[in-house]
Amino acid sequence: MSQKKVGFISLGCPKALVDSERILTQLRTDGYEIVPTYNDADVVVVNTCGFIDDAKRESLEAIGEALQENGKVIVTGCMGNEAEKIRSIHPGVLSVTGAHAYEEVVSAVHQFVPQTKPHNPLIDLVPPQGIKLTPRHYAYLKISEGCNHRCTFCIIPSLRGDLVSRPIGEVMDEAERLVKAGVQELLVISQDTSAYGVDLKYRTGFWQGRPMKTRMTELCQGLASMGVWVRLHYVYPYPHVDEVIPMMADGKILPYLDIPFQHGSPRILKAMKRPAHAENTLERVKKWRSICPDLTLRSTFIVGFPGETEDDFKILLDFLEEAQLDRVGCFKYSAVEGATANALENHVPEEVKQERFERFMEVQARISSERLQKKIGKTFEVMIDHVDEEGAVGRTYADAPEIDGLVFLNGETELMPGDMVTAQVFQADEHDLWAELVNPED
Repeated sequence: MSQKKVGFISLGCPKALVDSERILTQLRTDGYEIVPTYNDADVVVVNTCGFIDDAKRESLEAIGEALQENGKVIVTGCMGNEAEKIRSIHPGVLSVTGAHAYEEVVSAVHQFVPQTKPHNPLIDLVPPQGIKLTPRHYAYLKISEGCNHRCTFCIIPSLRGDLVSRPIGEVMDEAERLVKAGVQELLVISQDTSAYGVDLKYRTGFWQGRPMKTRMTELCQGLASMGVWVRLHYVYPYPHVDEVIPMMADGKILPYLDIPFQHGSPRILKAMKRPAHAENTLERVKKWRSICPDLTLRSTFIVGFPGETEDDFKILLDFLEEAQLDRVGCFKYSAVEGATANALENHVPEEVKQERFERFMEVQARISSERLQKKIGKTFEVMIDHVDEEGAVGRTYADAPEIDGLVFLNGETELMPGDMVTAQVFQADEHDLWAELVNPED
C-alpha cells in the first residue's frame, strides 16, 4: 500500500493562502503526502481566485494546465462559486467547491483518491502550527471570514458571505502555536480587520483562563504580549482604530496600517458605498501621525470608477498629496460580473483609465521616493527574508512581505532567513532601501 500524493496550486490573496494551508494541514493529517510536481501527484487541487476578470482567467488557465499535465483535478476557492462556467470550459474537473469549503475539498480528495495506507501519527507528522506556505519566520493569522459591507465594485460578500469572526481564544491559541514554532512576524488578515467581533457583539471569550473581548483592540493587546512583530492588514479607518495607535507608538505592535482608501473624492466614495469619507480620513491620518510619527500607511485606490470625472480625479491626486502615504497600489476599474457598479452610468473609457492610472502612479512614485529619501542615514531593525551569493534581502517594520519594499544588504552572505539585524540606510529609490549592518562584528 503506497501513500497517496496530492499536488496543490494556491492562487489569489493571503486570505486564500490561509485557506490552502488549512486544507493542506487536514490532508497531511489524513496521511496524504503533498508533492510539488504534476507527475508525482495522484490528484491536483487548484485553489482559485475570482475577484476580478484577470484573476478568473489565471484560475481557468491553471485548471487547464493541471488537467493537461495530470488529468485529475479538484477545484475550490472563490471562483468555485461559478461552477457551471468552470465545468463548461473544463468538463473534466472532478469536483468544484466555493471559498473556505475545507471539508468539501478534503472529502473530494478522499472520494477520488482514497487513502489506502493507514495513517500513522508517529510517521505522518504534522507540526502543531499546521502546514504553512510562508517562510518559517512569518505567517498570516486570519481572524475572520466574509464582510458586511456592500461596496459596489466588490463581490466578496457573494463569494465569502457576511462577516464571521473567529473566537478570540481560538485566534490567540493559533498565534501562540505559530510563535512557539519560530514565527517572528504575525500578519493579521481578514476582509475587514477593524470589524472583528462586530457579528459577535464583541463577546467576551477566554485565553489562558483570562477573559478577553472579541475586538480588534483587545486582540492587538494580546498579540503584543507575544514579543513578535504584529502587522495589521485590511483595516478600515473607523474611529475605534484610534485605540491601537498608542500601542504602535509604544512599540507594542508595528506602526503600520494597511487601509484600502480606494478614492479621495466624497462623491465617488459615496458611489462606491465605502464606509468612510475622505475629509474625516485625512483628519484621522493627521491625528494618528501626531501620536505615532513613525506610522507607515499603505493603501490601494481605484481610478476610472464609473462616473469619475476629471475633477474627481484631481481631488484624488490632491488627497494623495495631503495624505503622503508611504506605500500605494492602484487599479484601473474593472467590471466584475455580479458587481452592482456595472449598472452605474458614465463608464470611463479605457484610454482615460490608463492615462489617469499613469498620472496617479507618477504622483505617488514621487511621494514614495521623497519619504524613503528621508530614511537615509537612519538605523532600522531589519528582518532577513532571503540570502544568496550577492547578499541578504530583508524588510523593516514599514514593509509587509510580497507587497512593499525591500532592504538590500549587499555582501552579507552569512545571514539566515529569520535573522533580525540592525542596519543603517545609505541609499533609497521610490521602492527599496540599501543599508549596511551596524556593528556587524557583534
